[in-house]
Amino acid sequence: MNIPRPMDAQAIATAVQEGKIMARDVVEATLDQIQRRDGQGPVRDPGDCHCFTHLTADRARKQAAAVDTAIAAGQPVGPLAGVPFAVKNLYDIAGEVTLAGSKINQGNAPARQDATAIARLEAAGAVLVGALNMDEYAYGFVTVNHHYGTTPNPHDPRRVAGGSSGGSAAAVAAGLVPLTLGSDTNGSIRVPAGLCGVYGFKPTYGRLSRGGAYLFSASLDHIGPLANSLWVTAASLDAMQGPDPRDPVCTQRPPAAMVAALGQSPDGLRIAIADDHFARGMEPAIAAALEKVATALGTTQRVTFPEAARARAAAYLITACEGSQLHLQRLQQRPMEFDPATRDRFLAGALIPSPWYLQAQRFRRWFRDRVQELFQTVDIVLAPTTPCVAPFVDQETMTILEESVLVRPHLGLYTQPLSFIGLPALSVPVRDVGPLPVGIQIVAAPYQEARILQVAAWLESQGIIQTQGIIQDPIPSPDRNLEFPHRENSTSGLGQGLDLL
Repeated sequence: MNIPRPMDAQAIATAVQEGKIMARDVVEATLDQIQRRDGQGPVRDPGDCHCFTHLTADRARKQAAAVDTAIAAGQPVGPLAGVPFAVKNLYDIAGEVTLAGSKINQGNAPARQDATAIARLEAAGAVLVGALNMDEYAYGFVTVNHHYGTTPNPHDPRRVAGGSSGGSAAAVAAGLVPLTLGSDTNGSIRVPAGLCGVYGFKPTYGRLSRGGAYLFSASLDHIGPLANSLWVTAASLDAMQGPDPRDPVCTQRPPAAMVAALGQSPDGLRIAIADDHFARGMEPAIAAALEKVATALGTTQRVTFPEAARARAAAYLITACEGSQLHLQRLQQRPMEFDPATRDRFLAGALIPSPWYLQAQRFRRWFRDRVQELFQTVDIVLAPTTPCVAPFVDQETMTILEESVLVRPHLGLYTQPLSFIGLPALSVPVRDVGPLPVGIQIVAAPYQEARILQVAAWLESQGIIQTQGIIQDPIPSPDRNLEFPHRENSTSGLGQGLDLL
């Protein structure tokens, strides 16, 4: 008997559903691999993945046993049966303290119930195995955490994994789990997905419930999956959709069929390339990846998001203001317990004059209206995910348009204008454009995630995109002499100015 590698979620789910393998065997092998390869504690060996802050081993075993029992009894199980997943440590896990990457939160009471997204994935048969490292309070693009250490890029440990969902992206790229959850305020799903060579989907603002997720900037925050395949990306979106009273901005729209979209042709979709702001400042490898995707899709049309640079600046203002207000009491009472870099950014945000915030929100509505007009002429827009490949951990500056700029804030150069008005965007890993991963965003109008998946599935079928995961050694099961066979190349001003309907 062989267990499919954790990299192949669809194969795991199918085999578990058909009774060919046991969910508990998948979980034991996954936990064993994480314990061997990820390391423990804030100080780790250089070869450690350093993705997880803690494991939920007992819970995972119970969930896997419940899946196996249901199958043995002939009861239906969900489409993600037996698939292991992990979450950024800002998601509530019942019985665990929700850290949100901070030291201060260590003193909080354990969560009383799971985040809505976790509960819905488990209802679909998935098995939670742990929580993942992140930038403190999700304020960063690198996952260099003063309290819990740095999560390196699995493709080159000298480089950053991106952030703030860096642990989520790196865990997928390292082959530890096929699916993770992250959060995205200004690019915190898409940036690490691009730098680590995995899929990272930020759905429309409000498409997925944020119930039980520790917020950073309420009018900008999204949740979404990071994954090694389009199938598990789409299947997780199918599982997590639906109204939720725990999140007042969660849509009342009926769920859209995401897995079904993978089998639909993108013929007839009007596809364009983002110009102007999105065409400036990228490294040659990024430009080559964008050209490769555009050529494969046969598109040369270019469109301009008007005042995209100003949209990015306004997003910065809103993020800093809302984040600092959320943490104002902690900044006043416990300033030395913050990561110094996070504290300084929050303090700066607390000093922003309120008229600036109001003006940024007014501009937000103007920008949204202009982009709605743009999507009357096109269905899909292609844009880079980041301006560069993963920078070195200790790298402070890079050159954009012949100007030396700070690395960390500029990793969101191309993601911030899109999340500013809640557009759905998927970062896809483009094959064979260099030694390090490169991501390209596929962007659509609000609530048009299915169109994004149509295009991505076609690109995958043509060999243009594919997860650039790290192929690990076969893993023996602790109970049987089982192997994970290799697969070739596998791998509270809520919503102000955000009426997306």
